[in-house]
Amino acid sequence: MAIHKLDLGEFDEVDYFLIAIHTSLEDYRLAYFINQKLPINLSKSNEEVQINIKEGETNFARFYYYDFENAVSWNLIQNKNEVLQQKTNPSQDLFAAISMEISTKVFLLPEFKKADYFLKIENIDDTIDVSQIKTTLNTIDSISAVYPVDTNLIKSKNNLIF
Repeated sequence: MAIHKLDLGEFDEVDYFLIAIHTSLEDYRLAYFINQKLPINLSKSNEEVQINIKEGETNFARFYYYDFENAVSWNLIQNKNEVLQQKTNPSQDLFAAISMEISTKVFLLPEFKKADYFLKIENIDDTIDVSQIKTTLNTIDSISAVYPVDTNLIKSKNNLIF
């Protein structure tokens, strides 16, 4: 009887490229400027990136474009968001009836807290030059920094599965 062995390391392969973007622009304006500079057409996706944290559940804005000619997916994802929680004072004092709204900052990739957005390019092949994309993104005035992210340094890779 033959023994078949399944190597799970094959499923751990990273088939995307991740670029971190530092900017003060709103997500829709950044998508507009990227569409102007690159030959893509990012549009707001109804399917936001959802993650669960101890404070609750949060959604990150996502802009998506699929290039049918090269079979490449482009995702612009927000990295920072806020979770609002309602808390009431459990003590029996003057302020017992007051409920407070507490805001907590949440990150899609906590290892890169300074990055505002990520450009995730999936199924990339030799026809797309990532260094040229990085150079082109640097020409946008409101972007202060653009750099590739080493996917081996990401501890929360599961947040990038969508």
